[in-house]
Amino acid sequence: MRISFIPNWQPAVVEGEALLARSSFWKEPHACTMEKVSALKDQGNKALSAGNIDEAVRCYTEALALDPSNHVLFSNRSAAYAKKGNYENALQDACQTIKIKPDWGKGYSRKAAALEFLGRLEDAKATYQEGIRQEPNNQQLKEGLQNIEARLAEKSMMNPFAMPNLYQKLENDPRTRELLSDPSYRELLEQLRNKPAELGTKLQDPRVMTTLSVLLGLNLSEMEEEEEPTPPPPPKPKETQPPPPKEEDLPENKRKALKEKELGNAAYKNKDFEKALKHYEEAIKHDPTNMTYISNQAAVHFERGDFEKCRDLCDKAIDVGRENREDYRQIAKALARIGNSYFKQEKYKEAVQYFNKSLTEHRTPDVLKKCQQAEKILKEQEKLAYIDPELALEEKNKGNDAFQKGDYPLAMKHYSEAIKRNPNDAKLFSNRAACYTKLLEFQLALKDCEECIKLEPSFIKGYTRKGAALEAMKDFSKAMDAYQKALELDSSSKEATEGMQRCMVSQAMRNDSPEEVKKRAMADPEVQQIMSDPAMRMILEQMQKDPQALSDHLKNPVIAQKIQKLIDVGLIAIR
Repeated sequence: MRISFIPNWQPAVVEGEALLARSSFWKEPHACTMEKVSALKDQGNKALSAGNIDEAVRCYTEALALDPSNHVLFSNRSAAYAKKGNYENALQDACQTIKIKPDWGKGYSRKAAALEFLGRLEDAKATYQEGIRQEPNNQQLKEGLQNIEARLAEKSMMNPFAMPNLYQKLENDPRTRELLSDPSYRELLEQLRNKPAELGTKLQDPRVMTTLSVLLGLNLSEMEEEEEPTPPPPPKPKETQPPPPKEEDLPENKRKALKEKELGNAAYKNKDFEKALKHYEEAIKHDPTNMTYISNQAAVHFERGDFEKCRDLCDKAIDVGRENREDYRQIAKALARIGNSYFKQEKYKEAVQYFNKSLTEHRTPDVLKKCQQAEKILKEQEKLAYIDPELALEEKNKGNDAFQKGDYPLAMKHYSEAIKRNPNDAKLFSNRAACYTKLLEFQLALKDCEECIKLEPSFIKGYTRKGAALEAMKDFSKAMDAYQKALELDSSSKEATEGMQRCMVSQAMRNDSPEEVKKRAMADPEVQQIMSDPAMRMILEQMQKDPQALSDHLKNPVIAQKIQKLIDVGLIAIR
C-alpha cells in the first residue's frame, strides 16, 4: 500500500509512508480575503448588537473559515454563544482565543465568563488569575476576579444561617427562642443568610455567638475560654431576656418598618393586596431610604396586572436604591421586574431592553433565559411582519433580470431581499445559489442549496446546483452524490448526467498542484477542523511511521470519514 500527502508536507512521496503537512498549510490569508473577513466581522458585530445571535454566529463562522487564526473572531463568537446560552461552545472559542493570543486579556474574560455560567467557579478564578498575570493592568479581569472570589466565599463558607430548618432549630432551643420575638434579630438572621461574608463584622454581637452555638451544637464561649484562659469569660446573658442594645442594632424606625414589611408580606401571600399595600406604605414612612418596601409595592401591582404602576414604583425604587447605595442585586431585581411587566404585555422590545439592564447590574440564569426568550419572540415577530409574497415575487423578477444581464451581485441582492419577504420559497434559495456560484462563493452557494433541498426535497435544481458547487470546489465524490440524487428524481436530467460524467473524469485524471490543493483546503472549514484535531494529527503521524495502521483506523467510521474527506480534497492519496 502506498499513502502520500501533498509534497509540501514532506519532500517526497515514499513507498509505505504517510506524510504530514507542514505549518505552511496555514499561511496568512491574502489581502482580498482579509477584506472579506473584515466585512463579515462587521456584519457579525452589528447582528450581535441587534440581538440577532444566530446571524452573528454565522458571520463569525464564515469569517473564521477564511481566517482561522484570527483571535478576535473567536472571541466575538464566544460572546455570541454565551449570549445564546451555549456556554460549552463559548468556552471552546474562548480557549482557542487564548491559544492564538495568550497575552490578550479579553480571551481570559471570555473563558472565565463561560466557566462561571457552567458552574466551574474554581476554574473561572484560575482563568482570571492567569489573565491578570498576562495583563496586570486589565481592570475587567480584576473586577471579574473580585466577583468570583466573593461568590466562592459565599459558596465555600460553611453558612449555618442558610440551613432549611433554621427557625425551627432556634425555636427549639431556650437560648434563642426568646430572641426570635425581636424583629431586629430576624433581620440579622436574614442578612447573614443572604450575605454570609458579613459574619466577621457581626461577631461582636452576643446574639450571633449564641446563635452559632445553637446551630453548630457547640459551646463557643468555652472554646474561647480554653484559648485565652487568663481573662474571665463575659457574664452569660439571661436566657429569658434579649441582649442589651448594641451599635449594630437597627434604629427604632427601621424596626417598625421591618414589622410592617412582615405584615405586608403575610397579606401578599394571602392575596390580600390592599392590606399588603397599606403595610408597605407604612414601612416606607418609617424608613424611606429602603428600596425594598417600594419594590414590594411594585410586586403587588404586578400581581394585580397594573403594569404601568408597577413600572413607576420600580423606577422609584431604583432611584432610592442608587441614592442609598443599595446592593446591586436589588437594583437588578427591580429592573428585571420592569422587563417582566413588559413581557406580560407582549411588549418584547422593551422587555429585552430592561432584561439587559438587569443583566448589566447582576447576571442570573433566570433573567438571562427570559431575555433570550423575549429576543427569540421579537426576532420571529419581526421576521413574520416582513413577509410579503407579492413583494418577494417583484424582487425575484428583478433578480432574474440582473442575472440575465450578468450583474450577479445585484441579482444576489434582489434574491436576498426576496428570501426575507418569503423565506419558505425553495426556488429563491436555488436562484441565489446560482449567483454565489457565478461569484465563486461556493460555500455560500452550498449552504443555499442545502436550504433549498430542506424546503423542497423534490426540487431537482437544488441537487444539480449543489453538485455544481461541490464540483467547482473539486469535491468530486460529494458532487457525484448530489448529481445521483438529481437523477433519482429525474433519470433524464441532462444537467445531472453531464455533471456526473465530468466528475468521474475529473476524479480519475486529478492532478492538482500542491498550491491549489492547499488553497482549496484552506477554504473548507471541515478540513480545517480535521487538521486542528489533536487526535487526527496523532493518527496521521502514526500512519507516517506505520502505513499498515491505516486499515485499523478505517474500522472506526468517524475516523474513516475524516480520512476519506482528506482523500477527497486531494490532501492524501492512496495507491
